[in-house]
Amino acid sequence: MKGLAGKRVVVTGGTSGIGAATAQRFVEEGARVAAIADRDVDDPGLLCDVADAASVERAFARVDELLGGVDVLVANAGISIRKPFLEIEEADWRRVLDVNLTGVFHCAQQAARRMVAGDGGVILMTASTNGLTGHAFYADYNASKAGVILLAKTMALELAPKVRVNSVCPGYVLTPMQRSEYTDAMLAEVNAGIPLGRHASPEEIAALFAFLASDEGAYFTGATISIDGGETA
Repeated sequence: MKGLAGKRVVVTGGTSGIGAATAQRFVEEGARVAAIADRDVDDPGLLCDVADAASVERAFARVDELLGGVDVLVANAGISIRKPFLEIEEADWRRVLDVNLTGVFHCAQQAARRMVAGDGGVILMTASTNGLTGHAFYADYNASKAGVILLAKTMALELAPKVRVNSVCPGYVLTPMQRSEYTDAMLAEVNAGIPLGRHASPEEIAALFAFLASDEGAYFTGATISIDGGETA
């Protein structure tokens, strides 16, 4: 991709699944990458609870020390809790919204402040097809991802032309989080309903992030881009 070499990239949720694949792809493109891990993950990377504003502020201060700023943010950290609507507890609801929506807000605001004060940049958010259509047993997750989509559109309007902001809506991706929630039979049932007949790989989502951050994606802002094997069609 054109224009990614030397870029300073921050990826949240960057040590597993889509985040790890995205961090690796940007490294392959010649970017300098800081992968921010969840506070509960014992992996290399910057530890941060994205739901906590002070923790995010500290993480970005460390990014400043390591990279000297940020040109691209991939706000990817997220969680899900699979429960029927009538069984969702308030603590479940708050945690999912805190991580998936408030966490994106915290990280995007820290990155945007630096980009607006500097030479601009690109902010990309992991939303979901769950934010576009209803999916049973994920009411809290669906609501959080719908919020991410509108947050991205609003930021794109306010921050243009200096900062581009887009949301990416993956469908089913075979990540560790997905694997932990679905049995083999459930995965097969899902695949049968996808026109391409399979889950996406994390690397396919990472490739889209790289394109959108690159000079080749320079006319994308305020966009909501589905990558779902035809599921929503």
